[in-house]
Amino acid sequence: MPLPDTTAPNVTTVGNAVIDSQAIPVQLPDPVSGPVAAPSFLQSFLNDNPYFQAGFGLMGVGVGLTVLRKGLVVGTTALRRRMLVTLEINNKDRAYEWFLAWMSHQSAVQAQQKSRFTPWTRSHQLSVETTVEQRKNGSSSALFKLVAGPGTHYVQYKGAWMQVKRERETRSMQLMSGTPWETVTLTTLSRDRKFFPQLLSEARDLAMRGQEGKLVIHTAWGTEWRPFGQPRLKRPLKSVVLAPGVAENIENDIKSFLDRRQWYADRGIPYRRGYLLHGPPGSGKTSFIQALAGALSYDICVLNLSERGLADDKLFHLLSNAPERSFVLIEDIDAAFNKRVQTSEDGYQSSVTFSGFLNALDGVASGEERVIFMTTNHVEKLDPALIRPGRVDLSELIDDATPAQARILFDRFYGGGGKSDTPESLKTEDVTKLSTILGDIVGEEMGKGRRVSMAALQGFFIRNDAQDAVAKCHDLFMPKRT
Repeated sequence: MPLPDTTAPNVTTVGNAVIDSQAIPVQLPDPVSGPVAAPSFLQSFLNDNPYFQAGFGLMGVGVGLTVLRKGLVVGTTALRRRMLVTLEINNKDRAYEWFLAWMSHQSAVQAQQKSRFTPWTRSHQLSVETTVEQRKNGSSSALFKLVAGPGTHYVQYKGAWMQVKRERETRSMQLMSGTPWETVTLTTLSRDRKFFPQLLSEARDLAMRGQEGKLVIHTAWGTEWRPFGQPRLKRPLKSVVLAPGVAENIENDIKSFLDRRQWYADRGIPYRRGYLLHGPPGSGKTSFIQALAGALSYDICVLNLSERGLADDKLFHLLSNAPERSFVLIEDIDAAFNKRVQTSEDGYQSSVTFSGFLNALDGVASGEERVIFMTTNHVEKLDPALIRPGRVDLSELIDDATPAQARILFDRFYGGGGKSDTPESLKTEDVTKLSTILGDIVGEEMGKGRRVSMAALQGFFIRNDAQDAVAKCHDLFMPKRT
């Protein structure tokens, strides 16, 4: 067998095989980089696909990323709805102020405990709430309270963490009050939603604790009733000394009215009651109303008919939406209307009409479950249409001091049997003797047409001891007003 010609340029001998290099192309490995891997399908598709290179591929990638993003958002929302629960409180709800006060109290308590979580729960965005009380003598007092401001805060309640977000809408205001809309949103784990009612109850109890045993005064703010100043200590009913039988008559009447709600409903009678207390200044009309409200655990809503901006429609709304368990007090009703035209002392005429006021008392649009007290120094100036039955159901004269009133007030100031907390140490028989002398003096002066108010006697007793009070009381008497 002849041997192949291995000298040919394209012939290679491997063992006994002869390979023609022109017939089979051979790719030799790169001695530096090693063997070359075959291109993947995705790489071939991206490099060789003309549609992808034209931009459709990039668009598809964008669509895919958008779908992925939407999926993440939907998944996060679903997970949030499954695992978290939120509670929203707006500033029209009474619990709004309760919760802010509770949160301020909670921050103060946690700051005193010096927990490791204190820096995280302490609010760094604060708001101030200022309460100003203007007194009749011209003095005033202000109280500042720091509460959580708009922003995000964190609180820990019974081991559960809660996110508190207070938001304020500055672009829209409440139409009547002009204050911006605000909301507080509480967020916590769904398993801890049971703590929401407990937290709100605790906030309510904390707010009521400051008013326990106290009297709350409300004033009209636009078409709303809002607390004015701080709750005041209740005045004992026996501290207001009226003529014998007067206080008992009013107290029994109003208690009978409050106990007969169903009786009124069964007979179709509007469940409301009106009282008129008339008499000279300083006789104790307003003081008795305040003491009576405290004795019955009622609040007082003070209504000023000469307030600027008050119109018939606002008056209807205020009287129909008075807070529960409250007396509506209208003082000096004789000065509010003069010849059926309402005027104020500075000459400003408000928009409340006399007919509108009468209809607000017992008209079709008047509310029920309401108790109104009116006071006046000149009952003779009142229009008969105002004091007719149905608008004024009980009228009582609260007059100047009588001998019996003077004796009772004297005993309350200086009595006590020589105890150390009295202004002076007097025996009971000495106090009784002096009070009898004072009663005789009051009776003699009344016979001469000279009277003294209970307010004048009270102020005189505060400044003098028992013996000086009896000796100098003649200077207090004034001719009776006609």
